[in-house]
Amino acid sequence: MPTKKMVASVGGSIGALAMLVASASPALAHGYVQGPQSRAVLCKVGVNTDCGGVQYEPQSLEAPKGFPENGPADGTIASAGGLFGGKLDEQSSDRWAKTDIASGPVQFDWTFTAPHKTSEWRYYMTKPGWDPNAPITRAELQEIGVVKHDGSAASTNPSHVVTVPSDREGYHVILAVWDIADTVNAFYQVIDVNVTGQATSDVQAPSTPTDVRATSIESTSATLVWEASSDDVGVKGYVVYRDGVRVGSASGTSFTDQGLAPGSTYEYSVVATDRAGNASERSAALSVTTVAAPDVDIQAPTAPTHLHSMGVTQSSVALMWEAASDDVGVTSYLVYRDGAVIGTTSNEMLTDTGLAAGSQHSYVVKARDAAGNVSASSNTLTVTTQAAPIPEPGVTVWSDRGAYSKGDKVSFGGRTYECIQGYQGWGDPNWIHAPSLWSPIA
Repeated sequence: MPTKKMVASVGGSIGALAMLVASASPALAHGYVQGPQSRAVLCKVGVNTDCGGVQYEPQSLEAPKGFPENGPADGTIASAGGLFGGKLDEQSSDRWAKTDIASGPVQFDWTFTAPHKTSEWRYYMTKPGWDPNAPITRAELQEIGVVKHDGSAASTNPSHVVTVPSDREGYHVILAVWDIADTVNAFYQVIDVNVTGQATSDVQAPSTPTDVRATSIESTSATLVWEASSDDVGVKGYVVYRDGVRVGSASGTSFTDQGLAPGSTYEYSVVATDRAGNASERSAALSVTTVAAPDVDIQAPTAPTHLHSMGVTQSSVALMWEAASDDVGVTSYLVYRDGAVIGTTSNEMLTDTGLAAGSQHSYVVKARDAAGNVSASSNTLTVTTQAAPIPEPGVTVWSDRGAYSKGDKVSFGGRTYECIQGYQGWGDPNWIHAPSLWSPIA
């Protein structure tokens, strides 16, 4: 396979504990590293290929927190424990595209789909002399930075400046871990970098972006452009603020803000950043008013796309799909199992629970707007739940709605687990993976 290289500027959950169909409460926050772009994000944009389903969900690499003591097993760190078929764990010197960086201060930009209560972010990097042609293990990773948080909801687009050690050169892998405060999980992102040298001291901020203007304004979106900033070393990218809150970043001089309310006024400003994390002054504010909703809304949303499964157990199917669009705005999704509505949600995911082991079901999703217009169906997804295994003597089959006491033993996915903390299940298929509740027995 030929070596792939991308020269770029260095920029760019378990959900609610009860994921019941009736309440349709999936995980509300996922996240990925946008700059330097992670392995999964480069799959999304098509630079990395043959990635499997992660190309649609770079934000969904979620596994138990507590790394390195807990978390994904060695060899499955990049895929957060084998998610999406474990394609991200394929490791060789030329398997993945790389982003050029220099040692010294490097800014890491996260993109979250929603604010989430956060404990901290931690950064690890492969050690000098690591083997790029072997699976990634804990022994090859060194912690290079920790950013603490107070447990409150974090910004949806935080940035951190982390120092890359001066003894790194050439191809290395950086692991970024986002620890959630109110669940047992974390999000894992690996970033392939090519360290080209040592950064010089950079304390000068870029110039302020000018001439911020809107080139397209719709009822639920606005596209902004501006004149490029300058910097003594080089502009890394731009951060866009809406009403004083960061809403996104861009490597170029344009940005489209989506999910706006029709007939509403927003104020935008733009900040330029460089590789060392220096930030310019905010640009002059731009006021934008979205197009008002029509008096009579008769246009249905587009059909949701790429309906697929995030995970299947004996009694549940976790569903996810790509968002629909609408001239006014999508308000909810209707989820159908075998032709009947089994739940509604305002998010692009839902877990169907209470199913029989080894049973087959067909799913479609439709989008709905505030006027009640309903889209055509998504693609049809046919799923068969896992068959119930024959348990060992004294071992019961785990249920996501079971009540368990410390010391109970259950079977799940071909393994036996022992309960280390009693609890009552409420339909969340991920609890069997919670290290605070279950310990696998060798």
